[in-house]
Amino acid sequence: MDLLQTLKPSIPKRYLLLVAALVWTFAGGMLLLKGISLFFKYPEFLVLKISISAFGGGLFYLLLFSKISNKHIKRILNIKIDRPCFFSFFNVRSYVLMSIMISSGILLKKFGVIAPEYLAIVDVTMGIPLFLSAFRFYTHGFANLKAISKVNSNID
Repeated sequence: MDLLQTLKPSIPKRYLLLVAALVWTFAGGMLLLKGISLFFKYPEFLVLKISISAFGGGLFYLLLFSKISNKHIKRILNIKIDRPCFFSFFNVRSYVLMSIMISSGILLKKFGVIAPEYLAIVDVTMGIPLFLSAFRFYTHGFANLKAISKVNSNID
């Protein structure tokens, strides 16, 4: 076994979906908490802000994030090795996209391009589809674990 293989942080493939779910939950949860706290800090037009965020978040989920999360789930389930790298819940393209999105959010806030009361709408709008996608990962992850445990119990 070579040195790189020894140092690679690997995880059983059956847990990779749950790792992905935790990462998406963390990202979505952070955005939702930041956005909701700004809603309370700037409560003007609160119902309108919540409505725009809910509609936009749902739309983003249906049109984009459901497809992205589904591609990741299929890719993870089709990984050929038993213990892939811990970080393989994303592909390279997704890591680049995530870096751009995080950097954009930081820069928007740092340079005040968008006022905080409107940045809250963006945060909640992006947090909703991330959080919903996390539940898709949890569903497939736990279903996968149940299927594996059924197979293992039938073998015994």
